[in-house]
Amino acid sequence: MGGSHRVVIVGGGFGGLACAQALKKVPVEVTLIDRRNFHLFQPLLYQVATGDLSPANIASPLRAILRHQKNCRVVLGNVESIDVHEQVVRTAGESFSYDTLVVAAGSTHSYFGHDEWAEFAPGLKTVEDATQIRNRILAAFEVAALETDAERRRAALTFAIIGAGPTGVELAGALSELGHYLLRNDFPGIDPSEMTIVLCEAGKEPLEMYPEPLIKKTREALSRLHVRLMTGGMVTEIHPNHIVVQTGKESFETLKTCNVIWAAGVQASPLGKILAESTGVEQARAGKIPVQHDLSIPGYPNIYVIGDLAAAKSKDGQPLPALAPVAMQQGKYVAGRISKLVHGDPEVTDKPFEYRDRGSMAVIGRYSAVAVVGPKKWQLSGWLAWLAWLFIHLMEITQFRNRLIVLIQWGWTYWTRDRSARLITNREGVDSN
Repeated sequence: MGGSHRVVIVGGGFGGLACAQALKKVPVEVTLIDRRNFHLFQPLLYQVATGDLSPANIASPLRAILRHQKNCRVVLGNVESIDVHEQVVRTAGESFSYDTLVVAAGSTHSYFGHDEWAEFAPGLKTVEDATQIRNRILAAFEVAALETDAERRRAALTFAIIGAGPTGVELAGALSELGHYLLRNDFPGIDPSEMTIVLCEAGKEPLEMYPEPLIKKTREALSRLHVRLMTGGMVTEIHPNHIVVQTGKESFETLKTCNVIWAAGVQASPLGKILAESTGVEQARAGKIPVQHDLSIPGYPNIYVIGDLAAAKSKDGQPLPALAPVAMQQGKYVAGRISKLVHGDPEVTDKPFEYRDRGSMAVIGRYSAVAVVGPKKWQLSGWLAWLAWLFIHLMEITQFRNRLIVLIQWGWTYWTRDRSARLITNREGVDSN
């Protein structure tokens, strides 16, 4: 190890990994703790769920990523407690002392008080989530192929996606293309028109954070993909074989479906509660931890919270979005502060964190996307936006080997429409239908 200042980073996601890597040449001892031994590129999980990619294409072992960083060690473990007075982080088997603590534990699904829905409507945050959803999607086609009752077959081929943010929209587009390809080629006994994809959104628009022209483009793209968009539709009940959607003040619609995917909400990692109790701060909305302009916890200048767990605000007072670029910039910012502290730079407290928004984008099926990019907020759609999405996502994937594999896999899929990763890896999805 390269120094006496001890930095403990909890979480090997975008923020934690960016912080660890940015400390490579700083004379500190870095310990990166994560309950998984890999870094996951979450923006492409929906492509695992729809058979475009395999899990290994979008995940890289943390030890492999950091193997050339002499001042960093990786620990596989689940943090159980944080003693802010003794400055110790404890897992089940070990304790790790720190001078600076960086908590980047991320987020999980939020079912808005209906945790019982998780059994019937899996979310999309982990590799296990993605493979479970893939199993259920593919199993639904197998069930439909054997079903002789028309009504039950339609239910098996009805897919409800809850939430029309980027994840929901991207998943709906990919699912439509997967389903129509499979039904035309692998299941000739089923009419592709029997497949129904319903995208439920409680708000007024899909991708409502985007400008109006791009929202219109999104609606058009979803329509071309035969996705039924239910805006102003709040899900009130989820059951094994149907959901209930409130479409008006006193109007409800029941959708018969065995296939529900949750893309509507997230909440902070459970570690947020542990940290809040240790520091005495009150958790903000969705369980996030309030931080100061320098991303530290009030009263604890040596404890930083970054990424989805942080209730951070922009310079105009607006909450920062839970996006990978935000977490990565925060990780690098905190590493810069640690470096200045170690080197005795008196300006360490001067500069607050400021997010540089380079844009956002969402892909909506084959060769179609919407994007807002650059400092001038250029609006792109269609083929050009899809190319921008392709390039940026490839460059953000951690290791070159994975970039090359993903590029080859994408090329094969888009030229042939063949999704080689469409494997049912267990029978849970088949048996549950």
